[in-house]
Amino acid sequence: MSRLKGKTAVITGGGTGIGLGAAKRFVEEGAFVYLFGRRQEQLHAAVAQLGSSARAVRGSVTDLSDLDRLYETVKAEHGGLDILFANAGTGSFAPLGEITPEHYDQIFDVNVKGLVFTVQKALPLMSQGGSIILTGSSTGVMGTPAFSIYSATKAAIRNLARSWAQDLRGTGVRVNVLSPGPTRTELALEIVGEEAFGALGAMTPIGRLGDPSETGAVAAFLASSDSSFMTGGEVFVDGGLTQV
Repeated sequence: MSRLKGKTAVITGGGTGIGLGAAKRFVEEGAFVYLFGRRQEQLHAAVAQLGSSARAVRGSVTDLSDLDRLYETVKAEHGGLDILFANAGTGSFAPLGEITPEHYDQIFDVNVKGLVFTVQKALPLMSQGGSIILTGSSTGVMGTPAFSIYSATKAAIRNLARSWAQDLRGTGVRVNVLSPGPTRTELALEIVGEEAFGALGAMTPIGRLGDPSETGAVAAFLASSDSSFMTGGEVFVDGGLTQV
């Protein structure tokens, strides 16, 4: 399959998990992928897996100068950008009554502020047919104990997509949300724990945790012209957790 042949993609938070799953699928389908993240070791390991169709750029979505450097690199080497998968995110637990300003700022700075400027700074490089994919979450439409701030950031992302679809009228650039459910990633297992996360996967109608490759397949669909009549939408890859 070569739906993305000749396309240039940026994936933030692409060194592991869902970002890496998407990067593998994008490369398989013919794209050149820039991975952007904070952890150099993970980025190097990811590029080693992906081969010559990938490049790592180290930086943080919360640092605007890092984002500028990323897009300057993309412009210098490829001239423009076809696909942006704004996937970087973070989260931790804090029940109401124990939420601190630091907890709030950390999660909103990465998941919302970082995403906003990741997208805004990419726009000058994107042209007709471009696709922007934002990582949401099944928690954005659910009540989850002790996870309200993270969940609120994902609900915010859903509305950003709706509003940006209006802002992007006439540009030929589409924006959609990809919302995973319980998916086996290092970050999720670190936050939730193996046993609790496995139990959550068992609650889905499919009865298991998702794999990043499954989310990557949907990201490739949203990145390609196969989804050309979709913008402002949300696609759940959650094993049916929030759907039934």
